[in-house]
Amino acid sequence: KIIFEDETIIAIDKPSGTPSVPGLDGRISVQEMLAESYGEIHSVHRLDMDTSGILIFARTMEAASDLQRQFEMHMVRKTYHARLSAAEEGKALAEGQTGIVEFPLCPDHDERPRQKADKTQGKPSTTSYEVISVNDDRTIDIVFQPLTGRTHQLRVHAAHKLGLGHPIAGDMLYGGSPS
Repeated sequence: KIIFEDETIIAIDKPSGTPSVPGLDGRISVQEMLAESYGEIHSVHRLDMDTSGILIFARTMEAASDLQRQFEMHMVRKTYHARLSAAEEGKALAEGQTGIVEFPLCPDHDERPRQKADKTQGKPSTTSYEVISVNDDRTIDIVFQPLTGRTHQLRVHAAHKLGLGHPIAGDMLYGGSPS
């Protein structure tokens, strides 16, 4: 669903289960769908295939360069709402609690496509969070703001014992319960 467009950008509401850009599995991506209608389309950021949310594409190289610069210089703020699975070993979280999760991430070459915490080979990753509510079923509604943009960053920061220890509900790759 297109939520905004002008001569330089297109913003869409990407559904879960659709890749942002072409991949190896042959699924048609949002970028390919837009290119069929608009021709020249440039990806400036991505969302994981299973993540729904607003995705912006540039319609010109100049717009793509400008948007990529804005992302690199952290001029764009991203906000994600998630429901975390209940987890016995996870950190105790309370409504209104805020904090920062920060540890280096890198690809887990033994368990692709997973990412892992790694102090030697990992790149810095930082996420701020605010707990919106702790529900009766012990799931947690939370808002994340990634301050860096590593692959699977929010998923790992939510699930990992160095992070919150509560996988995102439905995230089977990192131990979440079915949604």
